[in-house]
Amino acid sequence: MNCRHFIGAALLAASALLPAAGQAQQKMVLKATDVHPLGYPTVEAIVRMGNKLEKATNGRYSIQMYPSMQLGGEKEMIEQAQVGALQIARISVGPMGPIVDELNVFNMPFVFKDEAQMRKVIDGPIGAEMLTKLSNSSARLVALGWMDAGTRNVYADKPVTKPADLKGMKIRMMGNPIFVETMNAMGGNGIAMGFNELHQALQSGVVDGAENNEPTLLAQNHYQTPRGKVYSLTGHLIIPEIFVFSKVSWDKLPKADQTLIRKLSREAQLEQRKLWDAYVKDATVKLKAAGIKFVPADKDAFFKATQPVRDKYGSKYAALIQRIRDTK
Repeated sequence: MNCRHFIGAALLAASALLPAAGQAQQKMVLKATDVHPLGYPTVEAIVRMGNKLEKATNGRYSIQMYPSMQLGGEKEMIEQAQVGALQIARISVGPMGPIVDELNVFNMPFVFKDEAQMRKVIDGPIGAEMLTKLSNSSARLVALGWMDAGTRNVYADKPVTKPADLKGMKIRMMGNPIFVETMNAMGGNGIAMGFNELHQALQSGVVDGAENNEPTLLAQNHYQTPRGKVYSLTGHLIIPEIFVFSKVSWDKLPKADQTLIRKLSREAQLEQRKLWDAYVKDATVKLKAAGIKFVPADKDAFFKATQPVRDKYGSKYAALIQRIRDTK
């Protein structure tokens, strides 16, 4: 996005919480944004939430979605929400870690047994506590709910079933030390790289592979590169995401409307999950039809290999990690 377009989008978002034309003091348009395109589960869940909100309030509120980074990346989204230029944003746990330290637990490898356990954690007391801590923090955001982002697995031009298979392989990771160190512990060479650079890097061999969920492998056409042909089910990271509301805007809402939005947010959290599962299933079918090989991996071996990462980053969260492990 060039500067002129970004400024234009930001000014458009700045009209948030203003009455819609011709409906003075009757209809409030809430601005929502996401880095993903229309139809992606995180986007679709908020669009459906908006439809419910409009119906429940007889048109007093609606949600206008700006997908595909129209209002900038996550950094810009957070900044705009903090000043009330937009109301709803779906963001990763990563940027919130420095604000609510405990959220970093979710960034550690194999902190969840599987996706089913992760869902029980975010649906239960731990998830509720994390949302409350974020809402009560200095972030100037009200945490409304969680969203699924699937399980991350390694893809390359060969199977990666055990740590030895990663020896000498450069694997792109998200730009966070804990993720890079996770890949190093798994046996590879973690390379921090911007997501926008990854397709070309996979095509040219700058990296030997990457890791992500099935929808991303498909949607970003990484499977069409020479190094996206084998999808190894390492399952090393399961990182939920958060959707938030601008606190500046939130504080202007009547209590009854806040209660309604919280109720619809909980429904959106569960609805996004169904959309996500269907999306993953569809992506998997399409990838296999395109000749991508799905291979099982020795998760126990990768779990043991990444223990030093959990020891390094998780020692101060020992009690929280135990609560996660005790969640059945």
